[in-house]
Amino acid sequence: MVQRVWLCLSHMAILSLFFAMTAVAEIGDDGLHKQPWFTVTFNDVAEDIATAREDGKRLAIIFEQRGCSYCKKLHETVFSDPDVKAFIEENFMVVQYNLYGAGDVTDVDGTTTTEKGAAKRWRVLFTPTVLFMPDVVPEGGKNARDVSVASMPGAFQKGTVLHMFEWVRNKGYLKDETFQEFHARKLGGAAE
Repeated sequence: MVQRVWLCLSHMAILSLFFAMTAVAEIGDDGLHKQPWFTVTFNDVAEDIATAREDGKRLAIIFEQRGCSYCKKLHETVFSDPDVKAFIEENFMVVQYNLYGAGDVTDVDGTTTTEKGAAKRWRVLFTPTVLFMPDVVPEGGKNARDVSVASMPGAFQKGTVLHMFEWVRNKGYLKDETFQEFHARKLGGAAE
């Protein structure tokens, strides 16, 4: 009898641990998945780039949409991972846009549109899509997509997402090693 009770208690402990580790992404009033480390701004891209730089971070803009199963996967299996979360939170200011949203967005050239209009202007077709912004808006930048240093369209596994954020943070786009080469080297276990 004692053995059965102990076995039952250990199964309950394992199930409790499993459910505690299985993160359920919070859903906002707009139907989008939220992370506590996302930053809410006035969606002025040039201003957000400057704010991120002042904080020693890079700006990443993530587009999502209500009911997006890939967004849910990204939040629940990748952004909830402690290593990914810690790296992004320490090195990036992440601002979320709604692919079909009506909120105002001011582009790097001063053009004001909606989130939906920005998605169209920046040629964002899939959710989730992450646009990585430069440290400084270059002279004559037409729009955020044109000045972005990299983009990540789609939901990928932990390693790919983490490596993309690392590659951008290390300014890999200015080096000879492409993201694909960087990613392959990291997967091979070579020292950075």
